[in-house]
Amino acid sequence: MKNRPKVVIIGAGFGGISIAKKLSKENVDIILIDRNNYHMFQPLLYQVATGGLEPSNIAYPVRRVFRDRKNVKFRMAEVINVNTSDKVVNTNLFPIEYDYLIIATGSKNNFFNFDPISDHFHSLKTVTDALDIRNTLMQNLEKLNNVSDETTKDALLNISIIGAGPAGVEIAGALAEMRKKVLPRDFPEFDFNKMNIYLFEGGDRVLANMSQESSDVSLKYLTQLGVDVKLNALVKDFDGNTIELADGTTYKSSTAIWTAGVKAAPIGGIAPKYIAKADRILVNEYNQLLNNPDVFAIGDVAVHVNDADPQGLPMLAQVAIQQGEHLAKNIARLCSQKEMIPFDYNDKGIMATTGRNKAVVDLPRIKFQGVFAWFVWMFIHLMSLVGFRNKLITFIDWTQNYFNYDRPLGAIIRKYGK
Repeated sequence: MKNRPKVVIIGAGFGGISIAKKLSKENVDIILIDRNNYHMFQPLLYQVATGGLEPSNIAYPVRRVFRDRKNVKFRMAEVINVNTSDKVVNTNLFPIEYDYLIIATGSKNNFFNFDPISDHFHSLKTVTDALDIRNTLMQNLEKLNNVSDETTKDALLNISIIGAGPAGVEIAGALAEMRKKVLPRDFPEFDFNKMNIYLFEGGDRVLANMSQESSDVSLKYLTQLGVDVKLNALVKDFDGNTIELADGTTYKSSTAIWTAGVKAAPIGGIAPKYIAKADRILVNEYNQLLNNPDVFAIGDVAVHVNDADPQGLPMLAQVAIQQGEHLAKNIARLCSQKEMIPFDYNDKGIMATTGRNKAVVDLPRIKFQGVFAWFVWMFIHLMSLVGFRNKLITFIDWTQNYFNYDRPLGAIIRKYGK
């Protein structure tokens, strides 16, 4: 009896989980590889960073996702490279052979020309990053009681966010609400009117990937919350205590959160000529690598460039999910010696929130903002979480936060230091 096709998936993010769940219903064997043993709901990392949620709310064990799928095996490993000639994935543990390979490794921070000093910035790509931000905020406030120099106090108290995309806007709004409703109750000895939350954006508007209407409304919301938004403000340098702009202006802040850009996280073994802008892997309309019919890439790490879409699809979770589901069908068709069907993205819209009762939603045919948009944002994110427990606990936490304006923020579980 012929062995079933062996499908290896690298990455347990939105795309990897999506294709593994869909493909597990087919007559194939699946090995899912990730450096972590959990799937993380990245859009809510900022709430972990600001104490709105705990890490367990947005992280779900991969093995539990596939507990009832006997043809899915998980391996917690670091991928070193792929040998497409021998059809082998080399990991830090052992090599893994494949018949079909799906690369779904997602993205990582793009620090551009700040790579030499990237360690000075906080990022928001992992659960560890979010906890580091939370612990840094608490440590800085605890240090204030032991500092007499006013300049040092300003640096400890102020927070800077670089990049006004969805992640930057959402964490800026959450920090502003925390400053107003939570911190004065935990630290009554401090005057939080002196705490500045800076949001630096190199472009001329926030949320540049959304409509002008949503951008304008979000800017109004942030201003109402007391966020100091700096547009057309290119950050030139950061020494760990001072932000310097291109025009020479400086701002005291020891906490700087980088949300200004991402790039793909490809794996070794892919020829440089098949790597496009932002390190994305070039694929065709089937998400197939241009030089190898047995290797596919989906989500942030992949890009299909054509005349109609010269930049490729945006690096969004919805793109990865749809590509994963579609590719699962195409893998099944390949196993049955059928022709594949080109991928066609269904744009379902984009949304962002700046705080309680404040959100913007851009759908293909309609745009709306305010309280209703905020409830839509909450519902979509709640239902997108993996696992009933995570949905339930998150709903309870959000309900409690809504009525009592409080967050379990104060405990420094582990000290953070660079």
